[in-house]
Amino acid sequence: MSNNVHMGHRARKRFGQNFLHDMSVIDRIVAAIHPTNDHTLVEIGPGLGALTQPVAEQVDCLNVVELDRDLAARLTEQPGWGTKLKINQGDALKFDFQTLIEPGKKMKVFGNLPYNISTPLMFHLFEFAEHIENMHFMLQKEVVQRLCAGPGHKNYGRLTVMAQYYCKTVPVLEVGPGAFTPPPKVDSAVVRLVPHAKKPHPVDSVDVLSKVCLTAFNQRRKTLRNSFKGQLDDEAFASLNIDPTLRPEQLPVSGFVAIANHICRNK
Repeated sequence: MSNNVHMGHRARKRFGQNFLHDMSVIDRIVAAIHPTNDHTLVEIGPGLGALTQPVAEQVDCLNVVELDRDLAARLTEQPGWGTKLKINQGDALKFDFQTLIEPGKKMKVFGNLPYNISTPLMFHLFEFAEHIENMHFMLQKEVVQRLCAGPGHKNYGRLTVMAQYYCKTVPVLEVGPGAFTPPPKVDSAVVRLVPHAKKPHPVDSVDVLSKVCLTAFNQRRKTLRNSFKGQLDDEAFASLNIDPTLRPEQLPVSGFVAIANHICRNK
């Protein structure tokens, strides 16, 4: 059998499938998720059920969102834990996660995310942040480093600012390629994203914040003064208490929010 086949299923390149099989890694991820019936559990891209089975064993119901029709069908046939699964076959990027909300419960979302959709999927989930207790995702290690970076670090960028605007970001564990079939060409890591109960720096418009980040990080070597020429003058920077000679990766999340709110309020 080729090394792209796991449990009789051939990994599909177009879905970015790499299946987790290392039990010690699986146990640590499930412990981090800490599944209980106090939360609505949602798994994205369950694949062959490496996380699905141990999580389903601990709760009465597990919602899964799976794009691959064959895998979605396979999950329904699992003896014992198949009955606990509510399977939503479809694209997580377009899925309305509000449809899964149960009264009085927040969601715990988790998944071994295909690397090609991880960033847009996180942005999609941030829209539902108020309904989410936490999220645990297996991602490319480099993406986890970007999510968790602090100002002044080379990994600090648009994804960092947007993720940390919505969530507290915490690295959980690093996972080598050998834990997967087929082994990916990169190291992986698990991150925990905990949406802020109350945003430390509320923004008037998330769209404007996103545009501000794009403008700034598009040309990382430029100073903030040059990036926002025509939008903010030195007087505006002074009123926001921001040094205009800083480069974008030196500015904390609160600074990006301040710039976005200034632009919103002075249109």
